[in-house]
Amino acid sequence: FFLSSFHPLALLQPPTMTAKAATVAGGKVDAGTIAAPFRAEVREKVEALKAKGIEAPLLVGLLANTDPAARKYAEWTGKACRADGLRYELRTIDDPIDVEAALTAANDDPNVHGIIVYYPIFGQVESFSGASQDDYLRDTVSFKCDVEGLCHTYRTNLYRNVRFLDYPANTKKCVLPCTALSCVKILEQCPNCYDKSKPVGKHMEGQVVTVINRSEIVGRPLAAMLANDGADVYSVDINSIYLFRGGRLHKCEGETPESCVRKSSVVVTGVPTKAYRLPTEWIQPDTTGKDDVSFDIYSRMCIV
Repeated sequence: FFLSSFHPLALLQPPTMTAKAATVAGGKVDAGTIAAPFRAEVREKVEALKAKGIEAPLLVGLLANTDPAARKYAEWTGKACRADGLRYELRTIDDPIDVEAALTAANDDPNVHGIIVYYPIFGQVESFSGASQDDYLRDTVSFKCDVEGLCHTYRTNLYRNVRFLDYPANTKKCVLPCTALSCVKILEQCPNCYDKSKPVGKHMEGQVVTVINRSEIVGRPLAAMLANDGADVYSVDINSIYLFRGGRLHKCEGETPESCVRKSSVVVTGVPTKAYRLPTEWIQPDTTGKDDVSFDIYSRMCIV
């Protein structure tokens, strides 16, 4: 299968066929089909608010760079919000040093319901706090406004497998990193990946997964999410391989990317270079494979 328009904000294209319908290797699947019920739910909730005289939620985007991909991402954010009845406001900041002040102002504004920051801004430039400046900004977003699930509160809860903010009432779900979550939603629709007849936390029990690239935005949180659902997940990076299993991280000695891929029923690549190619001879029959890197605003998923 090839899943086009995977990027979460590129799900506006008309669907071609459902994931479950594409049962022949090489069939094309459009992520818009998978996104459709979620978008319909958003529209219904927005209309319910308007019926009560309440304005639609406001998402504020903060853009402080000239990166064409970031600007295109911002453009698609607005398009997606408007299509589903949400309000969107893009705030362009000329000097990156002013982003923190703009972010704090948005956090404190009761009229702002969500915040998205378009990275990179500083890249890996260190901050006074010790982490990179971009990492510091991610943690500055209030969990009440974080729609990407990347702030400290949500990341910490993810890695501890804490799924609600209000234990023991458990009425307020944690926000999960959005790109990794979209991968999960896609995999849920692919044959033989998720077994929803099993209890929560065991939907992927018995599955072996390899995620290539341990980025903090997609690779690491995706590995944790799949492990939290019961899978054994090999997290492969440039100089190390770890096994995510049962809430623990295990250093793998003697494993190689090839050995991990060969034993996996699901393979996800997230290597941010066009030159990277996963040798197809490593992939076993009926393996679900996904490429989640977007060099513009698109990427695709393939099931071999």
